[in-house]
Amino acid sequence: MPTMPAVPPQPGPPAPPTAPAPQAPAPTPPRRTAFAEGVDRLRAAATTEPGRLRIIGAFLALLVVAFGAVTAWQTTDRSAAADDVLNNSQPLSSAAADIYRALADANTAASSGFLAGGQETAASRDRYEKDIDTAAEGLVQAAANSEPDSPSAQTVARLNRLLPEYKGLVERARTYNRQGFPVGGAYLRYANEKMQEQMLPAAEDLYKKENERLRADYAAATPYPWAAIGLGVLALAALAWAQHRNYRRTNRVLNHGLVAATATATVVLLWLVVGHSVARANLNDSYDHGVRSLKVLHDARIASLKARGNENLTLVARGAETVKVGENTVDAYDHDFQTNMNLLGKGLTEAEKLADDATGEQPVTAAVGNMTEWKKRHTDARAQDENGNYEAALDKVIGAKGATGECFDSVDANLVKALDHEETEFKQAAGDGLDAMSGLPVGTAALAVLGAAGAVLGIGRRLSEYR
Repeated sequence: MPTMPAVPPQPGPPAPPTAPAPQAPAPTPPRRTAFAEGVDRLRAAATTEPGRLRIIGAFLALLVVAFGAVTAWQTTDRSAAADDVLNNSQPLSSAAADIYRALADANTAASSGFLAGGQETAASRDRYEKDIDTAAEGLVQAAANSEPDSPSAQTVARLNRLLPEYKGLVERARTYNRQGFPVGGAYLRYANEKMQEQMLPAAEDLYKKENERLRADYAAATPYPWAAIGLGVLALAALAWAQHRNYRRTNRVLNHGLVAATATATVVLLWLVVGHSVARANLNDSYDHGVRSLKVLHDARIASLKARGNENLTLVARGAETVKVGENTVDAYDHDFQTNMNLLGKGLTEAEKLADDATGEQPVTAAVGNMTEWKKRHTDARAQDENGNYEAALDKVIGAKGATGECFDSVDANLVKALDHEETEFKQAAGDGLDAMSGLPVGTAALAVLGAAGAVLGIGRRLSEYR
């Protein structure tokens, strides 16, 4: 049989299609924060000149506004402190000194009236009552201006409690003295002890606290506002740089908006420096030739009042109170008299040094002469008393003519005259210092806003060239 042709091999059935391999999902980009997008936009804007100009304009406006805000803040604080010096803390310090003086003078008037016995003059009695009323009114004022629960308020409350107790002891002493009972002297010594050991130390503590408050107000009013001055210099430097950059890129010498901003910032800075320097100089002058002199004169007047009271009590006690000085035993009240007279002499010497004109120096010099005569007359009175001539000694202390009382009155009158003069000088200098800062906070803030507007308008003028 014939051979059959070979059949080529046939392909098998097609393989079933296979599913494609799964692919990983494309990663989603991370979400960007608004801050990051803003930074990118700012970076992109900074690569173009309009973007750079916008950044420069915003920076200049912010810097000028910050300069004005800090200037207004610091000058407001210093102006408020200067106003406190003039109208609050210094008057309260003087009021505290008046409380101390009134109490010491009341004690002196009480002892003088006791020595006169049944012949106490109406003037002496009126002086005592007036001093008590002055002290009470001063305590009311101090209580009204003290913070509740503060140390000053506690001191005022204590004095308000002690004052009627002291007055009651003095009235008992007068009553028994007019009847001729020796116990009257004991009551007066007890009243003096309450005054010297409780009331006057409390009044002195109140006086010291008010002086500390006054010094704190001066410390707040006089320092230079360095933060505002530094920002002012920085603002002027930035404005000068912006104008120099504008000149280099455009060959235009002036940009009206930037020039206006520079002029405004310069005016604010000069006003700040000059105004505060004048205010500082006047405030320092009010302290050096006002507050310091007033304190020395107040202390001298108080020393003279205490010396007069001790001089009277020397005759009231008649040697009943003694103190040991070295190896000697001396009258306690006469010893205190000598101590207070030494304090008076030192105070008058210091007051003469602080007096800066003839009007202030003249009453102090007169008081020194009165003090010298007082010491001489006191020595004569003590000699009479130690020799047993009590009536002669009494006449030399509270007599009508040639007595130590005349010298004391002259010293007190001259010190009052000196105090009035120094008070006037203080008010003048402190008032000038406060006036030098008036208008600074509002004026500098307004000028700073105008300067910021000028900087924005100046930059806006350059931006308009790219539209």
